[in-house]
Amino acid sequence: MNGQSIPEEQIVQLLHMADWAPTHGRTEPWRFYVFAGDKVRQFCADHAEMRRKAAPDLSQESYDRLSSMGDKASHVILAVMRRGHLPKIPQLEEVLAVGAALQNLWLSAESLGIAVYWGTGGSVLEPEMKEYLSLREEDLVVGALYLGYTDEPVKPGTRNVPVSEKIHWM
Repeated sequence: MNGQSIPEEQIVQLLHMADWAPTHGRTEPWRFYVFAGDKVRQFCADHAEMRRKAAPDLSQESYDRLSSMGDKASHVILAVMRRGHLPKIPQLEEVLAVGAALQNLWLSAESLGIAVYWGTGGSVLEPEMKEYLSLREEDLVVGALYLGYTDEPVKPGTRNVPVSEKIHWM
């Protein structure tokens, strides 16, 4: 990423696209915590500190990587699955709905020339991140999205396994 700021209207547009994901029971379990400007650096610093507290043997290299991850990002969005009010809906379906929302966001970002990195390292998936965001026990953080512009051309997509090997006709 090159450090160029994404206009807020485009971030809002991405979040509106995410909001149209399918959801069982219309629970709409996705929630987004958006960090912009100086809050990106503050989040990264906080994240590195919370990881150090949770893992005292954290290497300085890992600490530095966490604290600087957002240096060139315009925004960081923490994606959360907020457990719905219908207990008959399995948690897995709620998590998958958030994944669908993130795919909508990602495809929309791609169409606008915005680069996205999805991170789950450090404390992103750990209890201390839930505490940082004041989440409930039944809620889950599913990832940190780092968004920004890049000067590098988009590389063509590749797959490790041909699609024909992933399909089983019955």
